[in-house]
Amino acid sequence: MTSTKKDFFLAGLIGFLAGWLVLPTAANVVNGFRITPLAALVSVVSFTVLAPLLLAFIYYLARFWPVLRPFGKFCAVGVLNSVLGFFVLNSLINFTGISRGLYYSLFIALAFLVATTNSYFWNKFWSFQSKTSTSSFEYSGFLLASLIGLLINNGVASFLNNVIGPLDDISPIVWANLSALIAIAFSFMWNFTSYRLIIFKK
Repeated sequence: MTSTKKDFFLAGLIGFLAGWLVLPTAANVVNGFRITPLAALVSVVSFTVLAPLLLAFIYYLARFWPVLRPFGKFCAVGVLNSVLGFFVLNSLINFTGISRGLYYSLFIALAFLVATTNSYFWNKFWSFQSKTSTSSFEYSGFLLASLIGLLINNGVASFLNNVIGPLDDISPIVWANLSALIAIAFSFMWNFTSYRLIIFKK
């Protein structure tokens, strides 16, 4: 299997996993949404097909801007990490019935750490194709960079959710997820820059 075909296969695998993991979050956030066989089929097939297509489009643009090639894979991994994080967050909200306050901040932190551990392996071996062996030193550096990302992520999400609070008629659960989504955008660019230029630099 060529490198490009392998990338498309892994992008499809990411889409497949994301298609499953997004369902519990949708059921928790969207009023009236139920996880039915049809909904699961549409979600899984859509993500599985769309992920390689978007990666192919980014690879086409990478002919002009080579940096987009690792960025495209980083984005795909980022989607999986985000969906995984939301899965953990909403599972904890459902289990405890808590969607605000200190526990929400702890839920965000736990979800971020689970997603970050997943991120390490995907980004090391696929996005940035690091040739160095896995070491405690490298992983420690990755965790340190991710910790800064966590502070950015948790700070923004907690400020939006706990200080500003739900706007208009937005439900607390929807606002909690929206706050987490906005926070991801802030930590996303920090993570890409630090991973590419510091942790997994060639």
